[in-house]
Amino acid sequence: MTNRAILAEALIAQTEWADAIHTPLAGDASNRRYERVTNKVNGATAVLMDSPPDKNEDVAAFVRMAKYLQSIGLSAPEIYAEDCEYGFLLLEDLGDDLFARVLEREAELERKLYEAATDVLVHLHASPVIPLDSYDPAIMTEYSALAFTKYAQGILGAHDVDARSRFELRFSDILHRETGGNRVVVQRDYHAENLIWLPNRTGLRRVGLLDFQSAMLGHPAYDLMSLLQDVRRSVPIGIEMRMIDRYIASTGIDSHDFRTAYAVLGAQRNLRIMGGFARLATDYEKPHYVDLIPAVWGHLMRDLEHPALVSIADIVRNTLPPPNPDNLARLRP
Repeated sequence: MTNRAILAEALIAQTEWADAIHTPLAGDASNRRYERVTNKVNGATAVLMDSPPDKNEDVAAFVRMAKYLQSIGLSAPEIYAEDCEYGFLLLEDLGDDLFARVLEREAELERKLYEAATDVLVHLHASPVIPLDSYDPAIMTEYSALAFTKYAQGILGAHDVDARSRFELRFSDILHRETGGNRVVVQRDYHAENLIWLPNRTGLRRVGLLDFQSAMLGHPAYDLMSLLQDVRRSVPIGIEMRMIDRYIASTGIDSHDFRTAYAVLGAQRNLRIMGGFARLATDYEKPHYVDLIPAVWGHLMRDLEHPALVSIADIVRNTLPPPNPDNLARLRP
């Protein structure tokens, strides 16, 4: 057994899952690993999260956010056992019914699931916040520039430093102007691959939450945009518009300001994801993320049509190479 396997067994030995059967689960873009552990006697299951501290994976942040989300009545996994020093958690198993998988089988549930996910955000944003770092314009601008330093450079071998500098200056101004105001808890990866449908629960608790350990304080539009501009699952434009309307009607937020922030934050997130996916392919030999870049590009081009983004739109369009097959091939290891 590896050292980490021994440490994991030491944690599990304190629970009813000692000597359990271990089955690997699909991971994500991080360095975390997941296993389902099944009690041999009663069949009860739990999920083991293996999150190495030396790879900047802090399980304490997950524990803190899980307890916060539970405290406001939302369905984050219960923590059965924790070893924050070595990076292990034993979690409640919320099952395999990710929104994306459910909708592959039952497309007729699409509106119902997206309404439930939108209502969770309405509730979250009306709840008291906890102390978290701010997802502020400086950080967002830095992350957006990954589209130049990782995506464009990965394809072209270099990037236009002057264009990137002009972009950063102008985009920082846009973010300061359009995304200020009330700060709420934003989970930052709120989409159909991180939400689990729990139809046996009631109300908001029907939406199981995952992958929230990177939560920060940010603009209310961010998580709704993340949900609806999903790069892994195409959300119909009609659903997107209805959910934006639903959120605005439920919160009373200013419609014009919210829709503007939605587009600006959409551009920010899609630029960041484009650069992040390119980095995963070129630096970490995870080429399957390249296949998602065309969907990211599509969302980005639509966001850039908003008048609030006119000062950066041409810089992005003229500097970033389009994700055609030849360009994407250059990102593959």
